Amino acid sequence: MSCTFGAEETAYAAKRPNVIIILTDDQGYGDVGFHGNSKINTPHLDRMAEKSVELTRFYCSPVCAPTRASLLTGRNHYRTGVIHTSRGGAKMQGEEVTIAELLQQSGYQTGIFGKWHLGDNYPMRPQDQGFMETLIHKSGGIGQSPDQPNSYFNPKLWKNGEAFQSTGYCTDVFFDAALEFIDQHRQTEKPFFVYLSTNAPHTPLEIAESYWKPYQRQGLDETTARVYGMITNLDENIGKLLSHLDQTGLAETTLVLFLGDNGPQQKRYTGGLRGRKSWTYEGGIRVPCLAQWPGHIQEGEKIDQIAAHIDLMPTLLALTNTKIPEGLKLDGIDLSPLLTGSKNKMPERSLFFQVHRGLTPQRYQNFAVVTERFKLAGYPGTFGNENLMLQAEPVLELYDLSVDPGEQKNVLHSHPETVKKLLSQYEDWFTEMKSTRNFEPGLIVIDREQENPSVLCRYQDGSFQQGMSEGWMVKIVRAGLYQVKINRGTARPGRLCVNWQGRTVHDFLSEGESVTEFELTAGTGLLDIWFQADGEERVYPGDNSVRGDVVLTQVK
Repeated sequence: MSCTFGAEETAYAAKRPNVIIILTDDQGYGDVGFHGNSKINTPHLDRMAEKSVELTRFYCSPVCAPTRASLLTGRNHYRTGVIHTSRGGAKMQGEEVTIAELLQQSGYQTGIFGKWHLGDNYPMRPQDQGFMETLIHKSGGIGQSPDQPNSYFNPKLWKNGEAFQSTGYCTDVFFDAALEFIDQHRQTEKPFFVYLSTNAPHTPLEIAESYWKPYQRQGLDETTARVYGMITNLDENIGKLLSHLDQTGLAETTLVLFLGDNGPQQKRYTGGLRGRKSWTYEGGIRVPCLAQWPGHIQEGEKIDQIAAHIDLMPTLLALTNTKIPEGLKLDGIDLSPLLTGSKNKMPERSLFFQVHRGLTPQRYQNFAVVTERFKLAGYPGTFGNENLMLQAEPVLELYDLSVDPGEQKNVLHSHPETVKKLLSQYEDWFTEMKSTRNFEPGLIVIDREQENPSVLCRYQDGSFQQGMSEGWMVKIVRAGLYQVKINRGTARPGRLCVNWQGRTVHDFLSEGESVTEFELTAGTGLLDIWFQADGEERVYPGDNSVRGDVVLTQVK
């Protein structure tokens, strides 16, 4: 979708604020000093909080890819094709409209530095979704397939679509690249949009000893010490970024947002909130969120009204005077009146959260409805259960967050009318989400004019059923001869098999061979490719490894 801006909007572009979004990975509500964590060292974030508006009841999805889809589109993730985080569930539909696309079309220079996690193939890559400059890792994290082996130190990355060997610690690399991008564009009349989405402090917990050893000496276990060390490194980089904005005179013209993407993966301080990553309890979905823009946004204010990731796109579009294309359905609301102080209250509403494993979301599983006072939760803690046998009557819990933010007392039977109302709202919401795209993940488009070769990662992007990969949902644009290279996982001779459009063909590979060629017709459907060793049954690998990954190249 595109929209056209006239001369008036183009002329105004120079007056629009620059925008920087800092999104960290698995940094929960309690993983900052300004939320009462006396063990962690985050002086720069603590100072930023003093100069920012803090949205104290800000919510994200309980896991990362859904949060990123909602943040970038202003839409509930189920609308976008993003179902969960891997195994075919983290592919955003190419037709989705991102804030990067809209800002680019209205005159912004756009760049992403860090984690994308919404699809590694055309048309789902960040360069397909509005980002002019890209420096990212693939998949859900550094060291996950298809980029194995890899490390947080000197990581192998992808820069503007090409393989790039970086030097340094990953968080430092991403912040340094963002600063370079800012400096390249600060002298121009065009504003910039920077999406700085770090993979820290997500596992693996790789960080220099100089960062984590001091925490261990305070008596913290090594896991927590490493997480806090990664966050301290993040904090230093945020301090460097904010200082750079001050020194270059950009602070007054730059809106900076900081937030986490979900609760902590490991057990640690949560500021009294229950649960952690993947749970729809407060500890899994409530995250720190700061907004800073000197002279325009209130300093040191705390806003306790509910807000969420879906609100950031409409809010930023309003603050940058960027039009919403006609017909684009947004689920979030514009929070700019709260941030600027022109209003002190927004209309009451309900926020909806749900995510679990499997490509077919089940009604009631691991969901929550949040209002200003109450939270209704269904089957909490069942994120990883793809085969949950739902009861005739859903398992529900109700919490009065106004007096019980730690969710210690289930008041389900004390407020039957509230339960009935919120459950009805959830059921209507789920029906609407299903009606948008029937929960269909994004489609990998095989088109040599856009991407050649196409790397098909089995674990991250394959279509999984009951824990087994069954190939990839693709659209092949051009019929022709394709080279197929597979990570076979064994040296034994056997057959490389391809099932496409109802027809199965194979070619024999001798010991150690991994490449052959097949004629493939144009079309849309499930492309299944596997290697089967002689004398053995087909293996359906389900682990996070590169076994079964395919490189598909059209040769003629």
